[in-house]
Amino acid sequence: MDNIETHTWRHQFERLEGAYSPSTMRGYYADVEHYTKYCSTKGINPFPTSVSDLCNYMDFAAQGSASATVRRRIYSIRKIHQLMSFPDPTRDENVNLCLRRIRRSKLERPRQALGLNKSMLNLLIECQPKTPWGLRNAAMLSIGYDLLNRRSELVALNTSDVHFEPSGTARILIRRSKSDQYGSGRVAFTSRSSADLLRSWLDWRGPEIEPLFCGIYKSTPLNRSLEASFVKRLIKQSAKLAGLPEMTIATLSGHSLRVGAAQDLLTMGHDTSAIMRAGGWKSVNILARYLEYSNYNVWENSAASNN
Repeated sequence: MDNIETHTWRHQFERLEGAYSPSTMRGYYADVEHYTKYCSTKGINPFPTSVSDLCNYMDFAAQGSASATVRRRIYSIRKIHQLMSFPDPTRDENVNLCLRRIRRSKLERPRQALGLNKSMLNLLIECQPKTPWGLRNAAMLSIGYDLLNRRSELVALNTSDVHFEPSGTARILIRRSKSDQYGSGRVAFTSRSSADLLRSWLDWRGPEIEPLFCGIYKSTPLNRSLEASFVKRLIKQSAKLAGLPEMTIATLSGHSLRVGAAQDLLTMGHDTSAIMRAGGWKSVNILARYLEYSNYNVWENSAASNN
């Protein structure tokens, strides 16, 4: 595949900028790049592709990827064919049958991040140093738990989205999320303790920074949002600082705050519809995966075995 062709499909994807989330765009670019590299090694033309070449690619991609990853890559290949006004090979029944065979052969169960429940959250907050970084990190952890935030939602919060209430809590507008691409938004409330942590962070940071949680360089706040990947690093580094077992740290992810908060709400007696509203879920099936282990706390069991 020559550089002209590479430029062509990348140029087509540029038309989508602003219409899709940054994470979706990163996925499109990565998926089509994976596909075009395969085509280059096989000496075949990627655009337009034939049904037989596409099925061969799917079998190749399935060797080292989950079936969901293969399915996502097919969607990306469909999108680029549509953008380039080529016939769509992904709608062919042979492609559908190939994907079904891949799904049935793998029998995968989605991996579930360990829920970061309230008791574990408190340990992670208490171990934060009394520094600007510690103030920010403690507030991020506490707010992310209270609002059941996705990683992208947490780093996208702006200072103008926060309103402190006379009750001592804070009201925060979550403007856009994975399930709300057009920004209708949802309002969520924090606990008093989270609001106190947020006030401490803002008192140090000052009012002039747009992102609610920003980067810090040489003890100076930067008017720049953090990357979504920072949330995962923050959780894992804080867990290590708190002395949690390595086995537990390995199962934590950027979704652990959201998972743990949902599990805690269920344990406290809230029904599924209330939890869905609180976390902005549209699918009961997705929430059900989060709540599956709500009555079995892996961290407490692993911690007890180390005592």
